[in-house]
Amino acid sequence: MNRVLTIVFILLSLTVWSKPPQNQYVRIKTAYGQVIIRLYNETPKHRDNFIKLTKEGFYNGTLFHRVIQNFMIQGGDPDSKKAVAGQALGDGDVKYTIPAEFKDSLFHKRGVLAAARDDNPQKASSGCQFYIVEGKRVTNARIDSLQQTRLKGYTVPEWQRAIYRTVGGTPQLDHGYTVYGEVVSGIDMVDIIAAVPKDAKDRPLKDVPMTVELLKKNECKQLDKLLGIQSR
Repeated sequence: MNRVLTIVFILLSLTVWSKPPQNQYVRIKTAYGQVIIRLYNETPKHRDNFIKLTKEGFYNGTLFHRVIQNFMIQGGDPDSKKAVAGQALGDGDVKYTIPAEFKDSLFHKRGVLAAARDDNPQKASSGCQFYIVEGKRVTNARIDSLQQTRLKGYTVPEWQRAIYRTVGGTPQLDHGYTVYGEVVSGIDMVDIIAAVPKDAKDRPLKDVPMTVELLKKNECKQLDKLLGIQSR
C-alpha cells in the first residue's frame, strides 16, 4: 500500500512540474543593460508573432533606431541590421501585419511593449517593429483633454489615471496602438537609451543593437511565482 501511495505521489509531482508556465517572458539585451518582458496572453496574435520572430533570431542585430526621451524607444526594423550612419530607418518590415488587439485593461503605462504601425485605417500592427514606453507622469487635466481629442470620447478609468499620474506613460497612444507586454525587470535600460545623443530623425548617433531571446520554461515559472501569478 505504501508503495502504491509513493508511486501516486511521484506521478502527481511530475504532473505538477510538467505544467507549462502561465506566461512567456523574453529578454532584450543591449550594451546599456537588459530588460525582461512578460508577453500578454490577452493579445495572443502579437504574443505568438513576437515569439516566432524571436525563435528565428529575427531581432538579433537590429537597432533601437528611434528614441525620444520621456516618450519611447523603438526598434525591430530589419533594415537597421546593416544600416550605415545617418541612414533613415523605420520603413523596414516583414510581408504581413498583425490585426489590432485593443483591450481596455491594457494601456500605455510606463514600461509596456507595444506594436508600431503605419497609418492604415484598421490600425493593424507592423509585423516586426515595436516600442517600449518610457513615458512621463500625466496630469488629470491632460487626460481630460486627451479624452476629447486623441481618445475620441473614451473615458480613462480612475485606476488607470492613478497609474498615469504616479508612474507615468503615454495615454495619447491608447486605443491606437496595440499593447502586448510589459517590462518586469530592467526598466533603467529604457531610460538610458531614451536619453542617448541622437540626430534630427531621432536615431542614436551611436548604434544601439539588440539581442532578443526567450526565457526557458523554468525561468518563466520562477518569474510567474515571483510576480504572484497563480497556476491554473
